Amino acid sequence: MRPDTIRAEPSAPPSGRPVPDPQGGLDSDGRNPFLAALGERVRSLRSRRGMTRKAVAQAAEVSERHLANLEYGIGNASILVLLQVAGALQCSLAELVGDVTTSSAEWLLLRELLERRDEATLRRVREAVGQMLGTGGGNAGRSCRVALIGLRGAGKSTLGQMLADDLGYPFVELSREIEKFAGCSIAEIQALYGVNAYRRYERRAIEEAIQIYPEAVIATPGGLVSDAATFNLALAHCTTVWLQADPEDHMRRVTAQGDLRPMAVSREAMEDLKGILAGRAAFYSKAEFKLDTSAQPLEPTFLALRELVRKALQLSA
Repeated sequence: MRPDTIRAEPSAPPSGRPVPDPQGGLDSDGRNPFLAALGERVRSLRSRRGMTRKAVAQAAEVSERHLANLEYGIGNASILVLLQVAGALQCSLAELVGDVTTSSAEWLLLRELLERRDEATLRRVREAVGQMLGTGGGNAGRSCRVALIGLRGAGKSTLGQMLADDLGYPFVELSREIEKFAGCSIAEIQALYGVNAYRRYERRAIEEAIQIYPEAVIATPGGLVSDAATFNLALAHCTTVWLQADPEDHMRRVTAQGDLRPMAVSREAMEDLKGILAGRAAFYSKAEFKLDTSAQPLEPTFLALRELVRKALQLSA
């Protein structure tokens, strides 16, 4: 038999206990649905490559029995074993575990086109796709909703109110809108219902602001960029400005406001804050405009923001 020929394999899984689902659900064969789907992908990829199970096991340096258990959805492999299997199948770990961008031939072809492109090119593609799908993107017909983004303490509330008064626009502080929807504070939302529930309220709040206000200044929560779909809404329907500040200014302003949430009182607060800034900077930088609020005092900072926004919206000075 040639080594690249697929040989017939047993239709029943080898002996072994089903892995219990942490959420309590098993499929009709008593298997964890995620592991069953993972096994299907391994089999499918192996078939696409024209490799026998034995050949994959040898290339991955795992036993054939171990690979069989994985394919039948009853083997809970370690991440290192999955990396070895992905290498043997000449695919990415993301494709093996079911990343949505590997779920069809079109997704894979799109990924290949976009891989290794620079940030500027990816941004142009994102904006072009947004225009094609009717979800916004690019500078054509720039929105008169101004969304201020950035970490807590960047000056979004103070400068946002000043800018709204100057423009004659409503001022929307998204954090307050989230609390109205939930009927409790943001801290209580996260403590009682979790971060996922908070993100849903956040999405609802920005959707409603976009629907209600054709013109507005919106101060967004610092973590808005954590959810790609919510951030895409802001980018598509608002003129976005990233208010930057030095970590020391972020901390000083937050504590001056009496904010005693964990980030402000932790012994490692400054390092935590720097880590959050570093992790979010790549997303904040997708805003159309950027303004350093640590560079000068409040009044000249506001005048710089006023000039930037009025010019962007083609309003008289």
